Amino acid sequence: MSVPVVIVGAGVAGLATALAAASRPVRLLCRGVAGAGSASALAQGGLAAALGDGDSVEAHVADTLAAGAFHNDAARVRWLCAQAPAVVEWLAGQGVEFDRDGAGRLQLGREGGHGAARIVHAGGDASGAALLRTLAARVRAAPHVCWQDGVEVEALRLRGGRVCGVRVRTADGAREDIDAAAVVLATGGLGALFARSSNPPGADGTGLALALAAGARARDLEFVQFHPTALDLPDRASLPLVTEALRGAGARLVDAAGRPLLDGAHAPGDLAPRDVVARRVWQALRDGVRVLLDATRVAGDWTQRFPTVLAACLAHGIDPRTTPIPVTPAAHFHMGGVAVDADGRTSLPGLYAVGEVACSGVHGANRLASNSLLEGVACGRRLGALLADLSPPPVHGEECCHGLGAGLAPARLAALRTLLWHAAGPLRSAAALRRALHTCIGWSGEGWQARLAVAVLAAALRRRDSLGAHWRVDAAPMRRHAAIAP
Repeated sequence: MSVPVVIVGAGVAGLATALAAASRPVRLLCRGVAGAGSASALAQGGLAAALGDGDSVEAHVADTLAAGAFHNDAARVRWLCAQAPAVVEWLAGQGVEFDRDGAGRLQLGREGGHGAARIVHAGGDASGAALLRTLAARVRAAPHVCWQDGVEVEALRLRGGRVCGVRVRTADGAREDIDAAAVVLATGGLGALFARSSNPPGADGTGLALALAAGARARDLEFVQFHPTALDLPDRASLPLVTEALRGAGARLVDAAGRPLLDGAHAPGDLAPRDVVARRVWQALRDGVRVLLDATRVAGDWTQRFPTVLAACLAHGIDPRTTPIPVTPAAHFHMGGVAVDADGRTSLPGLYAVGEVACSGVHGANRLASNSLLEGVACGRRLGALLADLSPPPVHGEECCHGLGAGLAPARLAALRTLLWHAAGPLRSAAALRRALHTCIGWSGEGWQARLAVAVLAAALRRRDSLGAHWRVDAAPMRRHAAIAP
């Protein structure tokens, strides 16, 4: 039997890669159970695709480039947007039940940064869970995939300068070396390293940290997207998301007196790109203003359209159909990550990356809403097809392991999250970044999370201009990307 491809992570990107690699043995390693700890499972937004009347791939491209502050790789943006209709068709063929009207037509929603209604949803605001559930069932039934839950990847193994496998710790504490024809990181982002995040606790940057420890090149680490509307719950780090689709359906951000927060701040108002809205909400909260999302005028059956938001709010004593929702920005998506080419190759032979852990430049400085599930599926299918026909060269030489090492103690990790939230949040300054960097360098010997934070903070210090989600209060904004001045 040929040596398998090892895929680390069972979110949408990892599952799509595994399915597309059919004919080659795949070993899928997952920290949690059935991908339940992945950010994909929490994704409320759907999948962006130019399918509506009057919409076009070029319009989707233009919106993606504008949201990304034109820091995107334009060729990869065009490829991704052109793939979107076929991705929707493929997912439907896999069994994803997208929301449709009475005539069977796809219901298309609109979200921030989009000039048209082009968001395809499944299960209302539970699209990520719907995609994950369907793809996971397909992967579990695939004879070429061996799925292993409860596995922590501790190190990448290299021989002759090429990645040749991983070292893992299983649920019972045993360590095992697994050989691989190639290793694919599909581990998600690093949002959980911030004090307030829409991500699950497992989105802590382990895949990126593993790649950096092994010597792989990173790209755009400073660009962290903050979603402007997470449910504002005191003393909670992982916060329920309040989907952007609510604003597409007519909800508005207001202060405690009901005054609109975005009027006059940006041409699309409440549907401005995420970085713009997040900065406005952050500023208001910093100034002592209570920020609310007033969705009381949103029409339709919430149990069908927004069941996830409804359930989260009701669980905390808020009925969003009658009462405005308290919201806060939260770390949501990392545009930066392991540098990859169009096929998912990293700078380290034998190592690939896909999904949020990877950075191909497609999202630029700020991801357009609902392009992440699209990226995960489209790039996963492309990478899987490549790996199915992979013929890795023989590897020789002495083997070495590059691992994460120890993690920070809980109290130190909590302090790091607070530090990153204040220094590397929606508004940044050289002074705050320098202080945080100095502190994290001092902690770097205590755990790998501090070393990863050093890399992010150093990248943010190097970029002195404001661009997209990276907003420096001590620098002039880029003129080509309209934004709210602090």
